[in-house]
Amino acid sequence: MIVESTVPPARAWNTWSDRPAAMTFLPLGVHVTPLLYSTSQRSATLLPPGKDLLFGRHNMDGRLVEFETRHGGTEIAFSYEKDDPYCLLGTWEGKVLAEWGLRYWVNLCLSAECGATVTYNGEAAVIQLGYRYVALMSDTAPIQVTAHETLEAAAQDFNDHGYFQTSSRGTSAPVITLRFNLEMMRKGRFAAAVADSEELAIAKARATLERTPEKESALPTQTGRHAGALDAVRDVMGWNTLYDGINRRPYTTFSRIWNLGTFAVWYNDQTYSALMSALLDGQTARENMAVATANATPQGNFACLATSNDTWVDRTQAPNGAFMTWMIYLRHREKSFLECHYEALSRNHTWWRSERDPDGMGLVSCGTSDVGEALYKGTHFGARNETGMDNSPTHDEALYSPETRTLSLLDVGLNCSLALDAECLAHIARELGHTEDAQTFNTLANDTRSKIREHLWDHERSIFANRQRHGGFVNSVGPTSFFPLICGAATPEQAQSLIGHFSDPTHFDGPYMIPNVSRDDPAFADNVYWRGRIWPNVNYFVWHGLRRYGFVAEASLLAERSMALFNQSWTDRRIAAENYSATTGEANDQPDTDLFYSWGAMLPMLGVADVMDINPWAGWELHNTGADVTLGPIHTPIGKVIMTVTNGRLTLSRGQEDILSWTGTGRLTNLTISEGLMSCCIHAHEGRHGILTLGPTYAARIVESRLDGRLISATPSRDIDLSDILCGQRLDLYLTPLSAT
Repeated sequence: MIVESTVPPARAWNTWSDRPAAMTFLPLGVHVTPLLYSTSQRSATLLPPGKDLLFGRHNMDGRLVEFETRHGGTEIAFSYEKDDPYCLLGTWEGKVLAEWGLRYWVNLCLSAECGATVTYNGEAAVIQLGYRYVALMSDTAPIQVTAHETLEAAAQDFNDHGYFQTSSRGTSAPVITLRFNLEMMRKGRFAAAVADSEELAIAKARATLERTPEKESALPTQTGRHAGALDAVRDVMGWNTLYDGINRRPYTTFSRIWNLGTFAVWYNDQTYSALMSALLDGQTARENMAVATANATPQGNFACLATSNDTWVDRTQAPNGAFMTWMIYLRHREKSFLECHYEALSRNHTWWRSERDPDGMGLVSCGTSDVGEALYKGTHFGARNETGMDNSPTHDEALYSPETRTLSLLDVGLNCSLALDAECLAHIARELGHTEDAQTFNTLANDTRSKIREHLWDHERSIFANRQRHGGFVNSVGPTSFFPLICGAATPEQAQSLIGHFSDPTHFDGPYMIPNVSRDDPAFADNVYWRGRIWPNVNYFVWHGLRRYGFVAEASLLAERSMALFNQSWTDRRIAAENYSATTGEANDQPDTDLFYSWGAMLPMLGVADVMDINPWAGWELHNTGADVTLGPIHTPIGKVIMTVTNGRLTLSRGQEDILSWTGTGRLTNLTISEGLMSCCIHAHEGRHGILTLGPTYAARIVESRLDGRLISATPSRDIDLSDILCGQRLDLYLTPLSAT
C-alpha cells in the first residue's frame, strides 16, 4: 500500500508509485495517473517503465517533473510543477502525432490506494479520505468522464471497446477518468489540490490552473565544465526514488525497469544511492542508508539482496558501507547519522573476518554461509555474488570449497574494500568517541594494507591481481587492480606502475574507460556483463584512488571520459546504464544492460566531483581549471552552496552571500568554514596562485592569518595575495565569532 503520513509536505506529491508517469500524494495514497490510447495500435497504456517513457528533468522533491511518452509513435510531452506543497499543476502537449488526433486519447485518472469512491461534479473529480479532499480538474472540460473499478479496468475498457463508445460513462467509482483527445486538445493543463473541504480543494485546483507560470525556480544544475553532471545525478535519483509499500518506506531503487519483486534492495547499490542523493537531499540520503543497513542479519552480515521474493542472507556484498557513510557524514556533518549505522557496520566488518578467512591469514575470500534458503546458496556462483562482479573472468580460476564454503581466490578488490572499511570505521569510531574501537580498526586497516602489498602484488606483471589462497596469480586482471590506491595499500613505486597500466591502450586506456577486464584478455571480446564492459561504480572507486595518490591529471582524464561515455547515451536518449561497451561506448548493444540504473549516475557524479568534492583524503575541495562552470545548489558542511567560475575567478556563495573567491587555478583542499575559522590548503598551478578574496561578512571578522601555523598578518585585508605560498601550504584565517560582532 502506498500511504506514508510522515513524509514532509514538500515531497508529498511525487512519482512514488511503480507507474512513473503517475503523481502520488503519499500521505493519502491518492494517484493522478495518465492513461493513453492509440487507435492505430488498438492499445491503451498506463505508462509503466520502459520504451514508452523518456525520463526528463526530475527534482528530488517533485517540484518539477518532466517526461515524454512515445506510445504508438505519437510523442507527448508532460510536466508536473508545484509551488504549493498541496497543489499540483500538470500540462501535456502533443509533439508528434502518428495518427489522427481524434483517435488518440489522453486521459487523466484519479484514484486512491484504498479504493475509496471518487465522484465527478461536473467541474472536478473529487475524492474524500477522512477529513481531507483531493480535487482534480482541467482547464478545458473533458470530452467525457468514465467510471471504473480499477486503473487496469480503465485501460481494458479502451482495449475492449476503442475510443468511440459511451457505455462506461459515470460520475462515481473508485477510478474516475477524464477523457481528452489530441485533435481537440493538442495542449492541456490540469491541476490537483488537497484541502480540508471539498469546496476549498476545488477552489485551490481552480486557482492553480489560473495562475500565470512563474519563472522556473532554480534546480540543482551544472553548466560549463562537465555540463549536465549534477543535473543527471538529480534526474536519475529523482526518477528512481519511490515508495516501498510492503516495508512502508521511501527509498531509491536500483532501477524502475529491472523489477525483482514488489521491492528489491542490493546492499551496495543502496549505499551508492545514499551517497548520490546526499548531494541533493539529506533526508533521502538518510532514508537510503537506513534501508541498506536494515538488511543486517543476526549473524552480522548485510544481506546481499533482499526482495519480496527472496533474501540472500547466506552472502553479502563487498564492505563499502562505512566508506559511503563517512563520505555522507563529511558532507552533512550530522553525528546522529553515524550513530544510527555504526553498530551494524562494525558487526558486518567483524563478520567478514570471522566467516570469510578460513585459514586465518588476514585476507578474505568470497563465500556463501549455511543459513537461509536463498537462490544459489552453497554454489560457486552464489559465492561470486559477494564481489558484485558475478561473471568476471578474474574469478574463472576460482574453486568452491563445500567445507569452508568459500572460493579459493583472494580477491584484490574485496580485500581493498575491507581495508577501506576498517579505515572508515576508525574515523567513525573516533568521531563518536569510541577510542578503543578506533585503535582496533586502525590496526586492522594497516594490517590488511600490509598483507595486500605482500600477497597480492604480482612482481612479474607489476600489478595487483587475484591469486589462489596458497598458490599463484590468476591470468585475468581488471580495474580492481587499481583498488589498492583507494585504500592506501600501494607503495609509491607500485602506484607509479599502476599508472603505467592505466595509460596503456592494450590494458585499460582508450576513449572509453575503464573496461572490467584488460583489453588484451580473451574475455574482453565477450562483452557480456562483467566480461569487458565498463561499470560506473568501478570508475568511481578508481577515480578516488587516483585522487588519493595525487594523480590529479589522470583522475580528471577519467572524469572527462566518464562524462563523455555517459553523455553519448544520455543527451538524446536519456539512458543511464548499468554498464557500457568498452569498444563503442554503447549501452544498449546487448540485452543484459538495464538502461535506467541508479549507479549509472556515478559516471556524471565524477563530473561533479572533478569540480567540487568532499572526501576523506582532501576534505572539502574546489577545483578551478580556469574554465567557466556553475555548480549547485549542492549540499556541503555549511549547507547548500553554488560554485561558479567566470573569467577564471572561482566564487563560492550561499544564497545571496558570497563566501570567498579565488583568481588562481588549481585546487583548494581541506576547506573549513566555521564560526571562528576559515582554512584551506592551496594547490595552485605554478605561477597561477592568484588572490583569495573573502566575502564582506567574513572579511570584516578576520583577526589573524597564519600559513602552516606561522603568523603572516595580524591585520589582514580582505584580499590575500597567495603568490608566495608554496603548493600544499595551509592558510588559516581566524575570525571573530558572529556572536561577538
